[in-house]
Amino acid sequence: MDGTLGIFRAVGEETRLRIMALLVCGDLTVSEITSILAQSQPRVSRHLKILAEAGLAERHREGAWMFYRAASPLENKEIAGVLETVRTMSHSGDRILARDRERFTQSREARAALAAKYFQENAKEWNRIRRLHLPEADIEEKLRDIVGSDDVDLFIDLGTGSGRMLEIFSDRFQRGIGFDLSHEMLAVARNNLENADIENAQVRHGDLFAIPHEGGQADIVCIHHVLHYLAAPEDAVREAARLLKPGGKIIVSDFAPHDLEFLREEHAHRRLGFADEEVSDWFDGAGLTLKQTEALSPNSRDDKKLTVKIWLAEAPAGVRRLHDQKVTRA
Repeated sequence: MDGTLGIFRAVGEETRLRIMALLVCGDLTVSEITSILAQSQPRVSRHLKILAEAGLAERHREGAWMFYRAASPLENKEIAGVLETVRTMSHSGDRILARDRERFTQSREARAALAAKYFQENAKEWNRIRRLHLPEADIEEKLRDIVGSDDVDLFIDLGTGSGRMLEIFSDRFQRGIGFDLSHEMLAVARNNLENADIENAQVRHGDLFAIPHEGGQADIVCIHHVLHYLAAPEDAVREAARLLKPGGKIIVSDFAPHDLEFLREEHAHRRLGFADEEVSDWFDGAGLTLKQTEALSPNSRDDKKLTVKIWLAEAPAGVRRLHDQKVTRA
């Protein structure tokens, strides 16, 4: 009863109710909330602290910024009804909430403009690499096919980039989290998810070798076109294994071995693809079992094209734990 009363006390105040009506719409920084509500930062921070302590809001740091969002009802069933009521109220036409939502939209558009600028500046480089392999749509279709159609609770995308994996799998999970080290890419991903009206996914700042998330909870961990940038890709695989629950799956997509040296010189690729035996050894070392391997070859026999490989591995269904093993970044 004390917990339930705490939830109602937290949301039963006008400013905090307005804040929750914003947080159910997406991630916001303290400064963004302050601007929308036209209130002082200390006052807003105090209200956010109360909401977080009641379990209604969750926070995560991204560099110098602190982002807030509505907590997940999957982790706290007591708040599910409250969040649904708040979500309904936010679209009710109430004059104050409507004004807040209009300012929220303006804030999101400003953030989107910055993300679009960064994406446009780098699009030429990304498109050049995409032209070297099968269309992304074909790769994405194969990824969805390999993962299967079963719904899962938690999907984690490592090196989420533009957030595309969260988008294409959003109908397969209850909750999705994407991690990336690039603040600019996180802004792009956050904007893409908002534009796609995807509310069951979020992105966070995180090092692939030390993800700030409790282990043993993920049903699926995805690493899409990331490992070739890393000096120690096997450590990223081990960290992904730490996140998996027993019976969970990891899906990795990257390039088969190739000799396109310009990718290393001009695009920061540290590795020129991976052999099946090497990836299989990483899975073995992480306590995983390789279940499936797919090769997606380009439509032409041009030796300057890239073959995309997809590997699916599974954690043992019984008790297993690499949680206590420390991963050293090479």
